[in-house]
Amino acid sequence: MSRANTVKRALPGLALIAMAGCATTEAAEPVSAEEQAYQDAIEQALVPATAEEIAQAERSDPITRANFWANEYQKNAADLPTTIAFMRALRRIGSHDRVIEVATSSLPIHPHSHELYLELGRSYLAANKPTEAAQSFVRSADYAPETEAAPLAALGLAFDRLESHAQAQEAYEIALQRDPNRVSTLSNYGLSLALTGQLHQGEAALRKAVDLPGADVRVRQNLALILGLQGRIDEMAEVDPTAPARSVEANQNVLRQMVMPTRNYDSLQQLDEVISELQSAPHPSEAMPDLGDTDVQSEAMAEPGEQAIAGAPDTPRPPALRPKLRGAQDG
Repeated sequence: MSRANTVKRALPGLALIAMAGCATTEAAEPVSAEEQAYQDAIEQALVPATAEEIAQAERSDPITRANFWANEYQKNAADLPTTIAFMRALRRIGSHDRVIEVATSSLPIHPHSHELYLELGRSYLAANKPTEAAQSFVRSADYAPETEAAPLAALGLAFDRLESHAQAQEAYEIALQRDPNRVSTLSNYGLSLALTGQLHQGEAALRKAVDLPGADVRVRQNLALILGLQGRIDEMAEVDPTAPARSVEANQNVLRQMVMPTRNYDSLQQLDEVISELQSAPHPSEAMPDLGDTDVQSEAMAEPGEQAIAGAPDTPRPPALRPKLRGAQDG
């Protein structure tokens, strides 16, 4: 028998085997109702929240909001908007260590996300790690759009915590070039100027902030502080007529002893002592953004490549912001 005839005779048998195989596959045991319900429950649990559910969660209390975003993060830890929302919710309940853990896992997936670096830096600052915060804010500024002011505004605050006020003011100024009416930036810029004895310039920045929508009692009390440092005690209460009387009186008592006898506004040491006393008085003045206050240590900011953030990839640094700020820091 030729090979051709052998193949022809074999084909029907092969077809029968193939059909039998298909029949076997199609005749697989049906899934039980219990198993199907379990699979459906898993699929349903992994469905992302709707826009309405997200909006409701954002209106909830901080703990409820954090639990909501923790659940969403478990569904898809690689989703960048979910990760950022989860980090922000954690930061608002003070879970800064958890924020750092999430960033450590997420930065290798999203190495150029300026939002991740921004949230990480804010938690570092609240955890009294201003050097690490500054590193994160520089990275955030590197990767952010040229119109984004938040990373530079936060970097200014980190520099102020490091007592590098000239560098802080430079960062604030760049942020204000991008967003001239950012209330928190103007408020912190004004306080930073006051820390270097530039009281009139600080007053101008704070007056602009006070007149903008979104200015709250902290901004008005910061302006009152600057006025008090110039000896304009009576104007302090006029700035914020709704401020508690005890707060105004405490500010006046602290400031009057310093400014009235000597009017020596150039002494940074005296100014620091006054602000420290104000922070312990009722309703103290404080910086605007939702970044925690920290005790400052005098130390230079290392380059991000020298003290790498845990889990962050060693990526090249864009040149946009770095030369100017790094040169200022080296000085």
